[in-house]
Amino acid sequence: MNDYLHNTIPNLKPFDYERHHDSHFINQQWVLVNGISKKKAVYIFRDDNILEIQHKDASITTSWTLSIQNIFTIETEDGIITVKAYFKDNDILVLNHQDKQEFALYINTTNYNEDLNSIEDIQSFLKDKYKKKVNNIIHKHEFYYISKSKEFGPFTVEELKEKVKNETISAYCFVRDVNEYNYDKRMRIIDLMQEL
Repeated sequence: MNDYLHNTIPNLKPFDYERHHDSHFINQQWVLVNGISKKKAVYIFRDDNILEIQHKDASITTSWTLSIQNIFTIETEDGIITVKAYFKDNDILVLNHQDKQEFALYINTTNYNEDLNSIEDIQSFLKDKYKKKVNNIIHKHEFYYISKSKEFGPFTVEELKEKVKNETISAYCFVRDVNEYNYDKRMRIIDLMQEL
């Protein structure tokens, strides 16, 4: 069953009580992605094992319990279910049903200003989120570049952009991340600049 989940959503990290419970899990507004086009549901896991499920027209209060490590029991309309909790990142929670080949995917909207009411809203949220993440990574990373068969660097993207602006180097020079050993990805300075 775990293979099914990890093949569908790779690179999941198991729920870690010390790391996730207070800062990423409790009192956060988790929008259920499954079935959002039919009926939006927001899950809020509270202290004292209270789970609030908010719909547009109603609110349900039920319970949840952390059994061991990342295994939870949740009381639902269908009875008690056992799930294993994972994080894709700080804003994406996955609860994997332990008795079926099913999982529920949630997005944390606590710090997000727009409402998520449809698949299109979720796509916009994820696009914005990962664009910001890529921008942060690019700004912090350093790159080598190759020009006239010689390698130079490492430089930040801002430094490379300035060199292009001053016409010291071409925007079409190939670059490699400091953690890479060759230029096989065929990435150019202009590709980095487009992500800024």
